[in-house]
Amino acid sequence: MSEMDANGDRYRAPALDKGLDILELLSEQPSGLTRAEIVKAMGRSPSEIYRMLERLVARDYVVRSSGGDRYFLSMKLFVLANRHPPLRRLVAQATPKLDVFARDSRQSCHLVVPERAAAVVVAQASPMDSWEFRVRVGARLDLLDTGSGHALLAFQSPERRAETLGALSGPGDLQRLEALAGELDRVRSQGYRMGESGQLIGVLDISVPVLDPNGDAIAVLTCPYLGRPAGEACDSVEEALQRLRGVARELSLS
Repeated sequence: MSEMDANGDRYRAPALDKGLDILELLSEQPSGLTRAEIVKAMGRSPSEIYRMLERLVARDYVVRSSGGDRYFLSMKLFVLANRHPPLRRLVAQATPKLDVFARDSRQSCHLVVPERAAAVVVAQASPMDSWEFRVRVGARLDLLDTGSGHALLAFQSPERRAETLGALSGPGDLQRLEALAGELDRVRSQGYRMGESGQLIGVLDISVPVLDPNGDAIAVLTCPYLGRPAGEACDSVEEALQRLRGVARELSLS
């Protein structure tokens, strides 16, 4: 037996191993598993699995389907990873670029990252004007009802979208997501999302993904575009879109 194997046996923590085994099992199951399926896959007693699943659900590492019969891996591990230096680096890199965008376009903008079945604003910039509209840092945005949310969903891999699906728990959420399928395909095809705000009349949301090397969104930049009176200088919608896409390209991971 190798020294690593010996130490592995010596320092075993059965309860922790059991919980990690469940997380690893669910990570490979985009459609989730029932408790019976987890019991069968792990070869353990139903009572062992029940207790561990209840603790993982209570700590938000695992979520139940709306019917309560299937279990999915939540986005909590992803969120914990994003508290690590990579997220701080992304915010640090994005902040001065957002400031330049806001100054030059005379529009506000914000950066969001996914958190379970929501998007969280992690950075924001506003123009140095008398009037402005902005979304506060820390705000949680509905994935199904915002431009930022639609862009995140459109640029998620099938596996990531399935994880998001597993975290949806509101009444009618699955039906709303199904109704968005055509819109999400269109957004992914054109490379951005532009449409009227679902929260405020008169605001046009321009949302552009920040991509990882696989083409999946790690974040989204959104400009809640506000028109100005004729003769007052500011970017047109098309100019703001191109400027925002340039910022997203600089932040994306090649």
